[in-house]
Amino acid sequence: MDTILYTVQDGDTLYSIAQRFQTTVNNIARYNGIADPDVIYADQVLRIPVTRVPDDETDEYTVQSGDTLYKIARNYGVSVTDLINLNRLTHPDLIYPGQVLRIQ
Repeated sequence: MDTILYTVQDGDTLYSIAQRFQTTVNNIARYNGIADPDVIYADQVLRIPVTRVPDDETDEYTVQSGDTLYKIARNYGVSVTDLINLNRLTHPDLIYPGQVLRIQ
């Protein structure tokens, strides 16, 4: 199983992260050595186990508070330039929470 890196945002729980990435709390806890799944903190970087979609499908990411294109690109292993081009961003410094970005 592949993993991606995710930076915990204020208000995140392992449950909400698991739902976002279609995995389980137990998988995230196991991959990150988390003994108490109720204890995570903002800016903590977690390895999230994911099942990759075929290359002909597009991954999407919903921007969270505090995200930057650099952080998103790093977490998904793509370049900032690719994100800008794929999403036709004219002002790449102006992304906002709730915005959906194509990743591949």
